[in-house]
Amino acid sequence: MLPPDITDRATQIITLYSKAGLMATTAESCTGGMIIGSLTEISGSSSVVDRGFVTYSNEAKNEMIGVDMAMIIEHGAVSAEVAQAMAEGALARSRADASVSVTGVAGPGGGTAEKPVGLVFMGGVRKGRDSIVQKHNFPGDRSAVRQATILAALAMFETLAS
Repeated sequence: MLPPDITDRATQIITLYSKAGLMATTAESCTGGMIIGSLTEISGSSSVVDRGFVTYSNEAKNEMIGVDMAMIIEHGAVSAEVAQAMAEGALARSRADASVSVTGVAGPGGGTAEKPVGLVFMGGVRKGRDSIVQKHNFPGDRSAVRQATILAALAMFETLAS
C-alpha cells in the first residue's frame, strides 16, 4: 500500500490525463517501477498508462530505451543527459503522449562526493515539445528518497499535461 500523499497525487494525475486524453509512460531506474505502479494503483489508470520501462542497469537503459552507452560512460548513469535520453527513449518506444524518467542514488550505499545519496535527475518530455530536466537532492534513507522521487515525478507529469 502506498502512502496517502502518493495515492492522492497519482489519483490527480489519472484524472488530469483522462480528461485531457493523454497517455503516460515512465523510464525508471532508482524507483524500480514504483512511479508507474503508483499510477496503476488507481482505478481508471488503464485509459492513461501505456507502459513503464524499468531500466535499472545500464544495459537495460541501452537495450530497452536506446540510451547510448557512450553517453552513460561519459556522464554516468546518474546525470541530466541520461535522464533526458531516458525520457525521450521511453516516449519514442511507446504510444504515450508524455514520458517521465528518473535516475539517481537512493542509497544507503553508492553515493560519492560528486553524486551523493539522494541525488536524482528527472527527465520529462511531451510529444512535440522540448524535454525538461530537473536535478533533486532528496534527504533521508532509501525509502524516503524513493518516495520523494515518486512525488516529484508525478508533479512533472502534471507539468507536462499543461
